[in-house]
Amino acid sequence: MKKNQETNPGLGLVIGLSVGHGIKHFGQGALTVIGPMLKVSLNLSDVAYGAIFSSLNVSSGLSNIPAGILSDMYRKKIAWMLAVSMFTIALGYFILGLSQVYAFIILSVILIGFGTSFWHAPAFGTLAARYPERKGFALSMHLTGAQIGNTLGPPIIGGLISGITIGSIIKFSGFGWEQVSLFLILPMLITGFLVIVLFKSAGAESNTNWSFEVYKARTKGLIKDKVILGLITLGAVRASIHTSFQLFLAVYLKEELDYSAFIIGWHIALITAAGIISTPIMGILSDKFGRKPVIQIAMSLMAIYLFLFLIFDDGLGLVILITLLGMFFFSVMPIITAATMDRVPKGSEGSGTALNFIGMSVIGFMSPIFAGIIYSQFGFSGISIMSGIIAVSGIILCSLLPMKKIN
Repeated sequence: MKKNQETNPGLGLVIGLSVGHGIKHFGQGALTVIGPMLKVSLNLSDVAYGAIFSSLNVSSGLSNIPAGILSDMYRKKIAWMLAVSMFTIALGYFILGLSQVYAFIILSVILIGFGTSFWHAPAFGTLAARYPERKGFALSMHLTGAQIGNTLGPPIIGGLISGITIGSIIKFSGFGWEQVSLFLILPMLITGFLVIVLFKSAGAESNTNWSFEVYKARTKGLIKDKVILGLITLGAVRASIHTSFQLFLAVYLKEELDYSAFIIGWHIALITAAGIISTPIMGILSDKFGRKPVIQIAMSLMAIYLFLFLIFDDGLGLVILITLLGMFFFSVMPIITAATMDRVPKGSEGSGTALNFIGMSVIGFMSPIFAGIIYSQFGFSGISIMSGIIAVSGIILCSLLPMKKIN
Protein backbone atom coordinates (compact mmCIF):
# COMPACT_ATOMS: atom_id res chain seq x y z
CA MET A 1 0.00 0.00 0.00
CA LYS A 2 2.82 2.38 0.90
CA LYS A 3 4.58 1.68 -2.39
CA ASN A 4 1.40 2.48 -4.31
CA GLN A 5 1.11 5.80 -2.48
CA GLU A 6 4.70 6.63 -3.41
CA THR A 7 4.19 5.82 -7.08
CA ASN A 8 0.77 7.50 -7.20
CA PRO A 9 0.97 10.50 -4.88
CA GLY A 10 -2.18 12.53 -4.29
CA LEU A 11 -2.68 15.95 -5.81
CA GLY A 12 -2.95 17.87 -2.55
CA LEU A 13 0.58 19.26 -2.71
CA VAL A 14 0.46 20.28 -6.36
CA ILE A 15 -2.93 21.98 -5.89
CA GLY A 16 -1.85 23.77 -2.72
CA LEU A 17 1.43 25.02 -4.12
CA SER A 18 -0.32 26.04 -7.34
CA VAL A 19 -2.75 28.22 -5.36
CA GLY A 20 0.15 29.76 -3.45
CA HIS A 21 1.99 30.35 -6.71
CA GLY A 22 -1.11 32.08 -8.06
CA ILE A 23 -1.30 34.47 -5.12
CA LYS A 24 2.42 35.22 -5.47
CA HIS A 25 1.95 36.04 -9.15
CA PHE A 26 -1.10 38.16 -8.34
CA GLY A 27 1.31 40.41 -6.47
CA GLN A 28 4.13 40.03 -8.96
CA GLY A 29 1.90 40.85 -11.93
CA ALA A 30 0.62 43.97 -10.20
CA LEU A 31 3.90 45.67 -11.06
CA THR A 32 2.99 45.47 -14.76
CA VAL A 33 -0.02 47.74 -14.18
CA ILE A 34 1.52 49.87 -11.43
CA GLY A 35 4.61 50.41 -13.61
CA PRO A 36 3.19 52.80 -16.26
CA MET A 37 1.48 54.86 -13.52
CA LEU A 38 4.74 55.00 -11.57
CA LYS A 39 6.60 56.01 -14.75
CA VAL A 40 4.27 58.95 -15.32
CA SER A 41 4.20 59.92 -11.63
CA LEU A 42 8.00 60.07 -11.37
CA ASN A 43 8.46 61.37 -14.95
CA LEU A 44 10.91 58.56 -15.78
CA SER A 45 12.60 58.06 -19.14
CA ASP A 46 12.13 54.78 -21.01
CA VAL A 47 15.64 53.67 -20.05
CA ALA A 48 15.22 54.60 -16.36
CA TYR A 49 11.91 52.73 -16.38
CA GLY A 50 13.56 49.69 -17.95
CA ALA A 51 16.31 49.87 -15.31
CA ILE A 52 13.70 49.31 -12.59
CA PHE A 53 12.74 45.99 -14.13
CA SER A 54 16.35 45.10 -14.84
CA SER A 55 16.94 45.48 -11.10
CA LEU A 56 13.99 43.18 -10.57
CA ASN A 57 15.56 40.58 -12.88
CA VAL A 58 19.00 40.80 -11.26
CA SER A 59 17.49 40.32 -7.82
CA SER A 60 15.38 37.43 -9.11
CA GLY A 61 18.45 35.75 -10.53
CA LEU A 62 20.55 36.16 -7.40
CA SER A 63 17.80 34.81 -5.13
CA ASN A 64 17.92 31.49 -6.95
CA ILE A 65 21.42 30.86 -5.60
CA PRO A 66 20.46 30.63 -1.90
CA ALA A 67 17.07 29.15 -2.84
CA GLY A 68 18.70 26.29 -4.75
CA ILE A 69 21.28 25.61 -2.03
CA LEU A 70 18.79 25.68 0.84
CA SER A 71 16.07 23.66 -0.90
CA ASP A 72 18.49 20.78 -1.62
CA MET A 73 20.32 20.91 1.72
CA TYR A 74 17.25 21.34 3.94
CA ARG A 75 14.45 19.49 2.17
CA LYS A 76 12.30 19.25 5.32
CA LYS A 77 12.19 23.07 5.63
CA ILE A 78 10.57 23.73 2.25
CA ALA A 79 7.44 25.28 3.80
CA TRP A 80 9.52 27.87 5.66
CA MET A 81 11.41 28.78 2.49
CA LEU A 82 8.13 29.36 0.65
CA ALA A 83 6.92 31.54 3.53
CA VAL A 84 10.12 33.63 3.39
CA SER A 85 9.35 34.20 -0.30
CA MET A 86 5.95 35.70 0.50
CA PHE A 87 7.17 37.78 3.46
CA THR A 88 9.93 39.33 1.34
CA ILE A 89 7.43 40.34 -1.37
CA ALA A 90 5.26 41.93 1.33
CA LEU A 91 8.24 43.97 2.58
CA GLY A 92 8.97 45.12 -0.98
CA TYR A 93 5.43 46.41 -1.49
CA PHE A 94 5.54 48.10 1.92
CA ILE A 95 8.56 50.17 0.79
CA LEU A 96 7.07 50.78 -2.68
CA GLY A 97 3.88 52.15 -1.18
CA LEU A 98 5.63 54.57 1.16
CA SER A 99 8.20 56.21 -1.11
CA GLN A 100 8.40 57.99 -4.46
CA VAL A 101 12.19 58.31 -4.30
CA TYR A 102 13.78 56.48 -7.25
CA ALA A 103 16.43 54.77 -5.10
CA PHE A 104 13.76 53.35 -2.78
CA ILE A 105 11.69 52.25 -5.77
CA ILE A 106 14.74 50.26 -6.92
CA LEU A 107 15.13 48.78 -3.42
CA SER A 108 11.46 47.78 -3.32
CA VAL A 109 11.55 45.95 -6.65
CA ILE A 110 14.81 44.25 -5.63
CA LEU A 111 12.98 42.81 -2.61
CA ILE A 112 9.93 41.88 -4.71
CA GLY A 113 12.17 40.21 -7.29
CA PHE A 114 14.12 38.33 -4.62
CA GLY A 115 10.93 37.10 -2.98
CA THR A 116 9.17 36.05 -6.18
CA SER A 117 12.07 33.91 -7.41
CA PHE A 118 12.91 32.48 -3.98
CA TRP A 119 9.64 30.51 -4.30
CA HIS A 120 10.65 28.64 -7.45
CA ALA A 121 13.51 26.34 -6.42
CA PRO A 122 11.79 24.82 -3.37
CA ALA A 123 8.38 24.60 -5.07
CA PHE A 124 9.43 23.30 -8.51
CA GLY A 125 12.07 21.02 -6.96
CA THR A 126 9.61 19.49 -4.50
CA LEU A 127 6.98 18.92 -7.19
CA ALA A 128 9.50 17.31 -9.55
CA ALA A 129 10.60 14.96 -6.75
CA ARG A 130 7.06 14.17 -5.55
CA TYR A 131 5.71 13.46 -9.08
CA PRO A 132 8.66 11.87 -10.97
CA GLU A 133 6.48 10.24 -13.66
CA ARG A 134 4.27 13.29 -14.18
CA LYS A 135 6.74 16.15 -14.06
CA GLY A 136 5.27 17.89 -17.10
CA PHE A 137 1.77 17.79 -15.63
CA ALA A 138 2.80 18.80 -12.09
CA LEU A 139 4.99 21.72 -13.18
CA SER A 140 2.40 22.88 -15.72
CA MET A 141 -0.33 22.83 -13.06
CA HIS A 142 1.94 24.88 -10.82
CA LEU A 143 2.41 27.42 -13.60
CA THR A 144 -1.33 27.39 -14.30
CA GLY A 145 -1.77 28.68 -10.75
CA ALA A 146 0.63 31.49 -11.64
CA GLN A 147 -1.32 32.26 -14.79
CA ILE A 148 -4.58 32.51 -12.86
CA GLY A 149 -2.88 34.99 -10.54
CA ASN A 150 -1.43 36.87 -13.51
CA THR A 151 -4.87 36.93 -15.14
CA LEU A 152 -6.79 38.19 -12.12
CA GLY A 153 -4.10 40.59 -10.92
CA PRO A 154 -3.89 43.17 -13.73
CA PRO A 155 -7.64 43.92 -14.13
CA ILE A 156 -8.20 43.97 -10.36
CA ILE A 157 -5.17 46.17 -9.73
CA GLY A 158 -6.07 48.31 -12.75
CA GLY A 159 -9.61 48.73 -11.43
CA LEU A 160 -8.35 49.67 -7.98
CA ILE A 161 -6.13 52.37 -9.52
CA SER A 162 -8.35 53.87 -12.24
CA GLY A 163 -11.70 53.22 -10.57
CA ILE A 164 -14.84 51.65 -11.98
CA THR A 165 -18.11 53.32 -12.98
CA ILE A 166 -21.18 51.29 -13.93
CA GLY A 167 -24.09 53.62 -14.63
CA SER A 168 -25.34 55.30 -11.47
CA ILE A 169 -25.10 52.13 -9.41
CA ILE A 170 -21.32 51.78 -8.97
CA LYS A 171 -19.04 54.80 -8.85
CA PHE A 172 -15.57 54.12 -7.54
CA SER A 173 -12.90 56.74 -8.18
CA GLY A 174 -9.92 54.50 -7.44
CA PHE A 175 -6.80 54.65 -5.30
CA GLY A 176 -3.28 55.81 -6.02
CA TRP A 177 -0.69 53.23 -7.01
CA GLU A 178 0.96 53.83 -3.63
CA GLN A 179 -2.16 52.75 -1.71
CA VAL A 180 -2.63 49.72 -3.96
CA SER A 181 0.97 48.69 -3.26
CA LEU A 182 0.22 48.72 0.46
CA PHE A 183 -2.95 46.69 -0.14
CA LEU A 184 -0.82 43.91 -1.66
CA ILE A 185 0.98 43.33 1.64
CA LEU A 186 -2.00 41.52 3.17
CA PRO A 187 -2.46 38.56 0.74
CA MET A 188 1.31 37.95 0.75
CA LEU A 189 1.47 37.76 4.55
CA ILE A 190 -1.61 35.54 4.84
CA THR A 191 -0.28 33.12 2.19
CA GLY A 192 3.10 32.93 3.92
CA PHE A 193 1.54 31.91 7.24
CA LEU A 194 -0.84 29.41 5.58
CA VAL A 195 2.04 27.69 3.76
CA ILE A 196 3.82 27.10 7.08
CA VAL A 197 0.68 25.62 8.65
CA LEU A 198 -0.68 23.55 5.75
CA PHE A 199 2.36 22.26 3.86
CA LYS A 200 4.75 20.93 6.46
CA SER A 201 4.93 17.72 4.39
CA ALA A 202 6.57 19.50 1.45
CA GLY A 203 9.96 17.88 0.96
CA ALA A 204 8.94 14.73 2.88
CA GLU A 205 9.76 12.55 -0.13
CA SER A 206 13.47 13.18 0.60
CA ASN A 207 15.23 11.24 3.34
CA THR A 208 18.53 13.08 2.99
CA ASN A 209 19.81 16.57 3.63
CA TRP A 210 22.98 17.17 1.62
CA SER A 211 26.09 18.63 3.19
CA PHE A 212 27.45 21.73 1.47
CA GLU A 213 30.41 19.76 0.07
CA VAL A 214 28.10 17.16 -1.47
CA TYR A 215 25.89 19.94 -2.79
CA LYS A 216 28.86 21.64 -4.50
CA ALA A 217 29.99 18.39 -6.11
CA ARG A 218 26.52 17.60 -7.44
CA THR A 219 25.98 21.15 -8.70
CA LYS A 220 29.31 21.09 -10.57
CA GLY A 221 28.03 18.00 -12.35
CA LEU A 222 24.91 19.88 -13.46
CA ILE A 223 26.93 22.85 -14.73
CA LYS A 224 29.19 20.56 -16.79
CA ASP A 225 26.18 19.04 -18.57
CA LYS A 226 26.05 20.88 -21.92
CA VAL A 227 22.43 19.90 -22.54
CA ILE A 228 21.36 21.37 -19.19
CA LEU A 229 23.25 24.57 -20.03
CA GLY A 230 21.49 24.64 -23.40
CA LEU A 231 18.09 24.23 -21.73
CA ILE A 232 18.93 27.00 -19.26
CA THR A 233 19.78 29.25 -22.21
CA LEU A 234 16.53 28.28 -23.95
CA GLY A 235 14.58 29.21 -20.82
CA ALA A 236 16.42 32.53 -20.70
CA VAL A 237 15.53 33.24 -24.33
CA ARG A 238 11.85 32.68 -23.56
CA ALA A 239 12.08 34.85 -20.43
CA SER A 240 13.72 37.76 -22.28
CA ILE A 241 10.87 37.76 -24.82
CA HIS A 242 8.24 37.67 -22.10
CA THR A 243 9.85 40.39 -19.96
CA SER A 244 10.55 42.86 -22.76
CA PHE A 245 7.33 42.42 -24.72
CA GLN A 246 4.89 42.49 -21.82
CA LEU A 247 6.66 45.38 -20.11
CA PHE A 248 6.51 47.69 -23.11
CA LEU A 249 3.12 46.46 -24.27
CA ALA A 250 1.75 48.06 -21.09
CA VAL A 251 3.69 51.27 -21.81
CA TYR A 252 2.43 51.28 -25.42
CA LEU A 253 -1.18 50.87 -24.29
CA LYS A 254 -0.79 53.77 -21.85
CA GLU A 255 1.31 56.24 -23.86
CA GLU A 256 0.29 55.55 -27.46
CA LEU A 257 -3.29 54.27 -27.21
CA ASP A 258 -4.11 56.28 -24.05
CA TYR A 259 -5.83 53.37 -22.30
CA SER A 260 -6.80 53.57 -18.62
CA ALA A 261 -5.12 51.36 -16.01
CA PHE A 262 -8.25 49.20 -15.94
CA ILE A 263 -8.22 48.58 -19.71
CA ILE A 264 -4.45 48.00 -19.66
CA GLY A 265 -5.02 45.43 -16.93
CA TRP A 266 -7.54 43.55 -19.05
CA HIS A 267 -5.19 43.46 -22.04
CA ILE A 268 -2.32 42.12 -19.91
CA ALA A 269 -4.71 39.61 -18.35
CA LEU A 270 -5.52 38.22 -21.80
CA ILE A 271 -1.91 37.07 -22.16
CA THR A 272 -2.17 34.80 -19.16
CA ALA A 273 -5.87 33.90 -19.40
CA ALA A 274 -5.33 32.01 -22.64
CA GLY A 275 -2.49 30.07 -21.05
CA ILE A 276 -4.64 28.80 -18.18
CA ILE A 277 -6.14 26.22 -20.54
CA SER A 278 -3.14 25.61 -22.81
CA THR A 279 -0.48 25.16 -20.10
CA PRO A 280 -1.74 21.91 -18.46
CA ILE A 281 -2.64 20.50 -21.89
CA MET A 282 0.86 21.19 -23.20
CA GLY A 283 2.34 19.66 -20.05
CA ILE A 284 0.38 16.45 -20.59
CA LEU A 285 1.36 16.39 -24.29
CA SER A 286 5.03 16.80 -23.36
CA ASP A 287 4.78 13.84 -20.95
CA LYS A 288 3.27 11.74 -23.74
CA PHE A 289 5.08 12.86 -26.91
CA GLY A 290 8.27 14.39 -25.56
CA ARG A 291 9.38 17.88 -24.56
CA LYS A 292 11.15 18.87 -27.78
CA PRO A 293 8.31 18.78 -30.34
CA VAL A 294 5.95 20.63 -28.01
CA ILE A 295 8.53 23.38 -27.33
CA GLN A 296 9.37 23.71 -31.05
CA ILE A 297 5.75 24.10 -32.10
CA ALA A 298 4.99 26.56 -29.30
CA MET A 299 7.99 28.80 -30.00
CA SER A 300 7.34 28.74 -33.75
CA LEU A 301 3.80 29.99 -33.25
CA MET A 302 5.07 32.54 -30.75
CA ALA A 303 7.48 33.96 -33.34
CA ILE A 304 4.73 34.22 -35.97
CA TYR A 305 2.37 36.04 -33.61
CA LEU A 306 5.08 38.48 -32.48
CA PHE A 307 5.79 39.57 -36.05
CA LEU A 308 2.05 39.93 -36.74
CA PHE A 309 1.90 42.75 -34.17
CA LEU A 310 3.52 44.88 -36.89
CA ILE A 311 0.21 44.69 -38.75
CA PHE A 312 -2.38 44.39 -35.98
CA ASP A 313 -1.34 47.00 -33.42
CA ASP A 314 -4.71 48.20 -32.12
CA GLY A 315 -8.39 47.33 -31.87
CA LEU A 316 -9.77 43.81 -32.21
CA GLY A 317 -6.71 42.55 -34.09
CA LEU A 318 -4.50 43.50 -31.14
CA VAL A 319 -6.83 41.74 -28.70
CA ILE A 320 -6.88 38.53 -30.76
CA LEU A 321 -3.10 38.50 -31.17
CA ILE A 322 -2.51 39.06 -27.45
CA THR A 323 -4.80 36.10 -26.72
CA LEU A 324 -3.06 33.83 -29.24
CA LEU A 325 0.36 34.80 -27.96
CA GLY A 326 -0.77 34.10 -24.41
CA MET A 327 -1.46 30.47 -25.28
CA PHE A 328 2.29 29.88 -25.60
CA PHE A 329 3.99 32.73 -23.71
CA PHE A 330 4.01 31.02 -20.31
CA SER A 331 3.17 27.42 -21.17
CA VAL A 332 6.63 26.77 -22.66
CA MET A 333 8.42 27.53 -19.38
CA PRO A 334 7.35 24.49 -17.30
CA ILE A 335 8.12 22.18 -20.23
CA ILE A 336 11.66 23.58 -20.49
CA THR A 337 11.96 23.15 -16.71
CA ALA A 338 10.62 19.59 -16.96
CA ALA A 339 13.18 18.84 -19.70
CA THR A 340 15.89 20.06 -17.33
CA MET A 341 14.50 17.97 -14.47
CA ASP A 342 14.58 14.92 -16.75
CA ARG A 343 18.39 15.16 -16.65
CA VAL A 344 18.85 16.24 -13.01
CA PRO A 345 19.83 13.50 -10.49
CA LYS A 346 17.35 12.76 -7.70
CA GLY A 347 17.93 15.09 -4.77
CA SER A 348 19.20 17.97 -6.90
CA GLU A 349 15.81 19.15 -8.19
CA GLY A 350 16.05 22.44 -6.29
CA SER A 351 19.43 23.25 -7.80
CA GLY A 352 18.25 22.29 -11.28
CA THR A 353 15.30 24.64 -10.93
CA ALA A 354 17.52 27.40 -9.53
CA LEU A 355 19.94 27.12 -12.46
CA ASN A 356 17.00 27.47 -14.86
CA PHE A 357 15.80 30.65 -13.20
CA ILE A 358 19.29 32.07 -12.79
CA GLY A 359 19.74 31.74 -16.54
CA MET A 360 16.42 33.47 -17.16
CA SER A 361 17.41 36.35 -14.92
CA VAL A 362 21.00 36.74 -16.16
CA ILE A 363 19.96 37.09 -19.79
CA GLY A 364 16.76 38.85 -18.74
CA PHE A 365 18.79 41.44 -16.82
CA MET A 366 19.72 43.45 -19.90
CA SER A 367 16.55 42.87 -21.91
CA PRO A 368 14.37 45.57 -20.25
CA ILE A 369 17.11 48.22 -20.64
CA PHE A 370 17.80 47.16 -24.23
CA ALA A 371 14.05 47.07 -24.91
CA GLY A 372 13.77 50.58 -23.45
CA ILE A 373 16.36 51.81 -25.95
CA ILE A 374 14.56 50.03 -28.81
CA TYR A 375 11.17 51.41 -27.74
CA SER A 376 12.45 54.98 -27.44
CA GLN A 377 13.88 54.80 -30.97
CA PHE A 378 11.42 52.59 -32.87
CA GLY A 379 8.32 52.33 -30.72
CA PHE A 380 6.24 49.20 -30.24
CA SER A 381 7.09 47.94 -33.74
CA GLY A 382 10.73 47.73 -32.69
CA ILE A 383 9.76 45.65 -29.64
CA SER A 384 7.76 43.26 -31.85
CA ILE A 385 10.67 42.78 -34.27
CA MET A 386 13.21 42.32 -31.47
CA SER A 387 11.01 39.78 -29.66
CA GLY A 388 10.29 37.88 -32.90
CA ILE A 389 13.99 37.61 -33.73
CA ILE A 390 14.76 36.30 -30.22
CA ALA A 391 11.98 33.72 -30.61
CA VAL A 392 13.51 32.50 -33.89
CA SER A 393 16.87 32.08 -32.14
CA GLY A 394 15.07 29.97 -29.52
CA ILE A 395 13.60 27.71 -32.22
CA ILE A 396 17.08 27.13 -33.67
CA LEU A 397 18.55 26.36 -30.23
CA CYS A 398 15.72 23.95 -29.41
CA SER A 399 16.32 22.01 -32.65
CA LEU A 400 19.98 21.51 -31.66
CA LEU A 401 19.32 20.19 -28.13
CA PRO A 402 18.77 16.48 -27.41
CA MET A 403 15.98 16.10 -24.85
CA LYS A 404 15.91 12.62 -23.37
CA LYS A 405 14.94 11.54 -19.88
CA ILE A 406 17.94 10.01 -18.11
CA ASN A 407 16.69 9.73 -14.53
